[in-house]
Amino acid sequence: MVWIAAAAGMAAQAAADMDTGTVGAASAAGAKASSAAIVLKAIAEVRMRVSISGREATKLVPADRVVPGDEIFYTLEIRNAGSATVPGPSVVYPVPEHMRYVADSAIGPGAEVSYSIDGGHSFDEPENLELAGPAGAPRPATAADYTHIRWQFKHGLKGKSVAFARFRAVVK
Repeated sequence: MVWIAAAAGMAAQAAADMDTGTVGAASAAGAKASSAAIVLKAIAEVRMRVSISGREATKLVPADRVVPGDEIFYTLEIRNAGSATVPGPSVVYPVPEHMRYVADSAIGPGAEVSYSIDGGHSFDEPENLELAGPAGAPRPATAADYTHIRWQFKHGLKGKSVAFARFRAVVK
């Protein structure tokens, strides 16, 4: 099964660079795929209101400048650059350090999504994640505690095919 999704508005490769307040070429530092044939490209976008034929609409545009409170839409282009099918690929992507993951926003048709709170060393479903709270008592992890997201695809990704995954995060 090949999963191909439309990607309207994905015009620029970008990732937030909070030191300058601008967005530049995507850095997939910490991003991992289960196969060397898988090539990842990250695109960071913001929602913009536009007027089309006198009607208000929204569209995603490259996140050239971001400020605290802005919601960023991250789209991962997951490309099988090889000619052979990669069975059930897995992709791990870090939540950028200066961002807070938006709960329940990670999607990837045909993929199971899980999260890490320990820098990508282990993954689980949200209801199973716990951290040490006050006085060492465990507390449930929240979306703000997530450090990495993993998409485990249920089906193979055929050679020369592309899949997409997406999540949202807010600039801290």
